[in-house]
Amino acid sequence: MPRSLAIRYAIADRLVFSKLHATMGGRVRWFVSGSAKLNPQVQDWFWAAGIPLVEGYGMTETAAITFLDIPADPDLGTVGAPIPGNEVRIADDGEILVKSPALAIGYHNLPEETAAAYTADGWFATGDIGELDERGRLRITDRKKDLIKTSGGKYVAPQKVEGAIVNNNPYVSQVFVQGEGRKYISALITLDEEAILKWAGRHNLDGLSYAELTQNPDVRGMIDHYMAKANARLERWETVKRYEILDRELSVAGGEVTPSLKVRRSAVARAFADKLDKLYDPED
Repeated sequence: MPRSLAIRYAIADRLVFSKLHATMGGRVRWFVSGSAKLNPQVQDWFWAAGIPLVEGYGMTETAAITFLDIPADPDLGTVGAPIPGNEVRIADDGEILVKSPALAIGYHNLPEETAAAYTADGWFATGDIGELDERGRLRITDRKKDLIKTSGGKYVAPQKVEGAIVNNNPYVSQVFVQGEGRKYISALITLDEEAILKWAGRHNLDGLSYAELTQNPDVRGMIDHYMAKANARLERWETVKRYEILDRELSVAGGEVTPSLKVRRSAVARAFADKLDKLYDPED
């Protein structure tokens, strides 16, 4: 670590991080996050503060924890590898299947639900979509019920596409993708107002409002550049072919996102139905 960075870290540790440790009792070795995908920025912050924060994954049917990332050998962004005794495989449609001695044998007096949740050879279908990396670590990308099936029969995990766009564009704040029954994927995006106004100031556009910037051709060209970078990280059938920049952010008050800022897909589809339809030609 460069000396200047080490000094800044020591100051931050003394003034901020040590107080955080004390608030948590002063003896915390590491935390495990579950229930929902962990925000990467939150995870990075805790690691920087000297508190390893990793993700785990499991369900009631699998006797709780099934996967766990380990602080001694972390793979941030994944829920780690299966804990001993658990097996995992990915179905053809991307669904995560689990088998273990601790697996529930079914749902009490619910034979139809049991038949739907278990394969003939005893694997439990989690309802989540994911992928295994080269080290056998599991990355969860979406819920199966949210999968988009294009007219070409390809399945697309919307959160994967949305994440690729947000993570490869410092000016995008929210993304909603669609394409169910369509030939290609399209998207609605919103811009980070503070970031785009700063960008405008550097490009002689500082007299324009946020709403005006969303329609500006220079802004569009810049977003096109980052969209191409995001698409390069996706499979051909996952790439966004057309998109619309909204002149406002999706809001909790409008019912378009939850209080934790997760997009309410059906609400957004209803609210912006006209804009979404215009992203496709009539024959599409």
